[in-house]
Amino acid sequence: MDIETFARKIPKIELHLHLEGAVRPGTFVDLARRNGVALPAFDDVTELYNYDNLPDFLKIYDLVSRSIVTADDFHRITYEMLESCAESGARHVEFFFSAHAHQAHGVTYPTMLSGILAAMHDIEADKDLSSRLIPAHSRELGLKRGLDFLDMVLEHRTDEIIGIGLDYNEAPFPPAPFQVLFERAAEAGLHRTAHAGEGGPAENVRDSLAILGVERIDHGYHIVDDPELVAACREQGTFFTCCPSTTTGTTIWRDLSAPDHAIRQMIDAGLNVTINSDDPPMFLTDLANEFVLCATRMKLDADQLKTCALNSIDASWLDDGVKRDWKRSWTTEIDGMIAELEPAPSAH
Repeated sequence: MDIETFARKIPKIELHLHLEGAVRPGTFVDLARRNGVALPAFDDVTELYNYDNLPDFLKIYDLVSRSIVTADDFHRITYEMLESCAESGARHVEFFFSAHAHQAHGVTYPTMLSGILAAMHDIEADKDLSSRLIPAHSRELGLKRGLDFLDMVLEHRTDEIIGIGLDYNEAPFPPAPFQVLFERAAEAGLHRTAHAGEGGPAENVRDSLAILGVERIDHGYHIVDDPELVAACREQGTFFTCCPSTTTGTTIWRDLSAPDHAIRQMIDAGLNVTINSDDPPMFLTDLANEFVLCATRMKLDADQLKTCALNSIDASWLDDGVKRDWKRSWTTEIDGMIAELEPAPSAH
């Protein structure tokens, strides 16, 4: 077995995946046409997936979101997304979705949930893939809308809805103003996570942890600008859900092979990094390919990939007993795979 095959086959948990960003290109076009959403001219739909920063990416993300209207639409995109995760070796998925992006066009929250939850149940029966749902609030909408969002989430809460997230354009919208939202979510027993340090400063990582009380950080790359914060997060065991491919389009770190790429620095600094796919079709990737990129471009070895995979168990919101069982069984499984690896080619 070579390192690329190992990277594809290693067991995985996906912790940073956006439903709307995971819509397959062909499905996007089909739903847009069916639901009357005008698209820019293109010869190949992937031409629309061309962006140089986070705001430009979000324009396409919102266009995809507008195309998803009925419960059947939500079922289709959720099932296809989770099916792709299973094909990439995922055993469990905790994914975001952006309710506000659909409400803005008249879709009700119960309509969204009915399709999403049904697909989650169907994929578990068909592929033995467990999943949990994380409704995410767009920080661009502010605190008041966030509190309304939380009320809605709690009113329609099910066992599958495990926490809340904070996302969208980070740099102009720091985390601190959302303190009350996250305090109320914690009081209600919801897990909490937030996008921080992707386009915003290291301070956003610190404030998400200290003020919002999040349990993990989505992205977190600009932490490398603050050595003291790196040391504190290493000591505290903070988990970071990193996404290699999207860094090439939404951050200042465009070269995955560069020794100073933020994810490389984070791993070298001993931070608890997990590998995820974020918005895979919109960056022409999938979860397995993200692990391959880490192996081939970032030159992570098998032991480092194993550490990232096991980190994802600890970072997940699975029950503690399941975590213990999976850590034990995955360690045995991955060690067996490492024993079958071909020797790395000589540099000479």
